[in-house]
Amino acid sequence: MSSLRLFNVAGGGASEVVSAMVVRERHLQELVERNMEALLGVRFLASEYSTGPLHGGRIDSLGLDENGAPVIVEYKRGQSSGVIPQGLFYLAWLTDHRAEFQLLVRERLGAAAAAQVLWSAPRLICVAESFTRYDVHAVREIQRNIDLVRYRYFGHELLTLETVVSVTSPTKERRAVRKRDRADTTGVQPCAAGGPLDELRSALDDVLVSLGDDVTQVERKQYLAYRRLKNFACVGRTQQREVVVYLKADPDTVDLVPGFTRDVREIGHHGTGALEVRLRSEADLERAGDLFRLSYAAA
Repeated sequence: MSSLRLFNVAGGGASEVVSAMVVRERHLQELVERNMEALLGVRFLASEYSTGPLHGGRIDSLGLDENGAPVIVEYKRGQSSGVIPQGLFYLAWLTDHRAEFQLLVRERLGAAAAAQVLWSAPRLICVAESFTRYDVHAVREIQRNIDLVRYRYFGHELLTLETVVSVTSPTKERRAVRKRDRADTTGVQPCAAGGPLDELRSALDDVLVSLGDDVTQVERKQYLAYRRLKNFACVGRTQQREVVVYLKADPDTVDLVPGFTRDVREIGHHGTGALEVRLRSEADLERAGDLFRLSYAAA
């Protein structure tokens, strides 16, 4: 059970709003599906999706996340009993039926979205009232892209979602980067033109990953995303003289500095985030620390 306690302090008093489970599992599912992008950072595709007579199942919710990864969402009103193996069962079906899923994406979101589906990182999100320590251990051992999310209702109008654990399976590309980084420590120095920028990217990676135990990474050709349930930072790959980061922070709440921060809500860019931050030095990285924490808290 969540240790979060909520109090109503209207009128100067303090009365606790007691948490509770949903009355029906279907009610939770319908609520999440209606607000999936706001709650999970996932575009909704289908509800109770049939896996056909041979497989004999129905996926609670299907979606596509901010990075183009297919997402299966499974719900349990109470404790997580059976939800993880059930979700893995459907995840295996999904990876064997890529053409069917991409057709669904094309029908609901268009040809451009269907062409950009990220099959290296399909995700399973399990939403339940509680999870056991065995669930958490199992997910870490499996090393698939799995998020365990605990929900609680407070009164009739307040809902909390808490990420219990978030695991991302390492991609081939990420393993190659780590292997190259290890090679760089053996005495072979990077070229002068790329060295400082590579060091800045590495320092940025350390900062973003250290923001919380729930931070995971997703590789795309144009950017590297750092996410909790939703992206909070996307680091561009193509810049040669600086590191460009897009954050979920609201530009209206930030004092924009020309050449350092910029509102890009109306400007096309790779990745997600409305606030652009340009880093050219370790000093810029330190200067951006509060913005990174603000974006992380908003994800």
